[in-house]
Amino acid sequence: MPGFQQGYRAVVLGASGGIGSAVLAALQDDPRCGTAVGLSRRDDGMDVTDEVSVAAAARRIGDGFGSVDLVFDATGALEIEGHGPEKAIRAIDPAIMARQFAVNAIGPALLIKHFAPLLPRDRACAFATLSARVGSIGDNRLGGWISYRAAKAALNQIVRTASIEIARTCPQSVVVALHPGTVETGLTATHGKHADKMMPAAAAAALLSVISDLSPAQTGQFFAYDGTAIVW
Repeated sequence: MPGFQQGYRAVVLGASGGIGSAVLAALQDDPRCGTAVGLSRRDDGMDVTDEVSVAAAARRIGDGFGSVDLVFDATGALEIEGHGPEKAIRAIDPAIMARQFAVNAIGPALLIKHFAPLLPRDRACAFATLSARVGSIGDNRLGGWISYRAAKAALNQIVRTASIEIARTCPQSVVVALHPGTVETGLTATHGKHADKMMPAAAAAALLSVISDLSPAQTGQFFAYDGTAIVW
């Protein structure tokens, strides 16, 4: 990660998942990284749908490390509580839609609220969150998956809006939404069977490379794993 200072500090949120664990491993293997830690509901009890839990996790990181140069949010879910994405409008369930927003939009918003204050004000830093290409309104040609699409579209707006505010106090910051592609994880075991898939380590390397190549002029944007910009 040449964009950050030697000995930079990083935290991966959702580090028990396929992509999160691979990103954490890549950061820990980077000789320029001084510290890389992971947080997750499974391992640390950090639940993105519970603000008290998120705030406590951010305090622990702040107390332990002070500022953090890279916050990578790998949380999110396509299938929640056994409910997969809807295939038609008639399948919309308000309770399930609310859970999609809680996990995929409100959760990351809480992470930004509590972890963005840990970003340094005097050097390059980044907050990156996993979104999905299906959250693009302009790129939607197939329909379906309404709750998941809408939650990710909301996340993209949250990222865009937060980037503007964060830039006022952290002028060297990059706040971005990232599409990881189709990655060989538990999520794609059921959904995305016929897509070409990347292994988690390859996806992690690609995503970190994208972050490293971005400048503050590109904050608040939406990028794919190959570095191409995705329309909102």
